[in-house]
Amino acid sequence: MFGLGTQELLIILVLVMIIFGAGKLPQVGASLGKGLRNFKKGMSDADDEIEEGQISEPEKKKGDNTDKREQQDRDA
Repeated sequence: MFGLGTQELLIILVLVMIIFGAGKLPQVGASLGKGLRNFKKGMSDADDEIEEGQISEPEKKKGDNTDKREQQDRDA
């Protein structure tokens, strides 16, 4: 898990307990869990939209010279 060993995890846990206190630790854990759950849900929703074709490629802005640069690179 991210290359962290038991000792590193224990040190992190002790630091978190010192910073937040034992009383706030359940609230911090719950908030972290909700945040991770929302992030995963957002990622899966985005993947579903891409697979369904609801999201298209962004349109090129006026004055975008990427095509000209690519063509110059190919010509050179």
